[in-house]
Amino acid sequence: MKTQTNKIALITGGSRGLGKSMALHLGRSSTDVIITYQTQKKAAEAVVGELESLGVKAAVLQYDANDVESISKFVKSFKSLLLEKWNTYHFDFLINNAGMGASIPFEDATEELFDRYMNVHFKSVYFLSKQLLPMINKNGRVLNISSTSTQFCVNGYSMYAPMKGAIEVFTRYLAVLAAPNSITVNVIAPGAVETDFNNAKFRNNPELKASVAGKTALGRVGEADDIGGLVAVLCDERSGWVTGQRIDTSGGINLSL
Repeated sequence: MKTQTNKIALITGGSRGLGKSMALHLGRSSTDVIITYQTQKKAAEAVVGELESLGVKAAVLQYDANDVESISKFVKSFKSLLLEKWNTYHFDFLINNAGMGASIPFEDATEELFDRYMNVHFKSVYFLSKQLLPMINKNGRVLNISSTSTQFCVNGYSMYAPMKGAIEVFTRYLAVLAAPNSITVNVIAPGAVETDFNNAKFRNNPELKASVAGKTALGRVGEADDIGGLVAVLCDERSGWVTGQRIDTSGGINLSL
């Protein structure tokens, strides 16, 4: 095997929004990046083009986080890609970012929706991490994504927030399991972010955006780069003493004097 110069990151859900920002920030930090998409292949390929313009290697793979039974097949494809493009069986950073969102009133909740949220936000993260952890190099990173809605109630999030709460607990357990190889595991908890997530909830609702900004210490809702930049920081070797932590990235929402 050839010596791999750049670190390699896998970002699930990297064709847009937070995942795209994470990919570009890591690319600017001389990290090679593999992103996944569910349906938006062209958008994902466009991100790869942006990454390659930064002078790093990049690639895309299709991945459906709702289809937990397909994880083994995805991992096989991932291994083949690593060998073909990087001549290695290992990588450095796993960012479990793939997600879905909607404000669902409690009375409209169905078992079908519950199972889908469980698969996408928790079950797939658990079992993908299980299969990929042995492939992560020493001093690697695992980053999971949660939400500030685990700390205070958000209308319509009675299904979404508990799944993210499970991710926060899982992160602590995985941090212990990964520690013998000096792999750190942390969870980022964004607040309101202006992307197309949840039908562009904040982008399309100026009144809601202003209301949330008024409750936030830094006086605005978040932007994708607020999260993408933090991911690059946590993947830096200087962040190697931080593990098992929930890192709030909300600009100080709901702080009070």
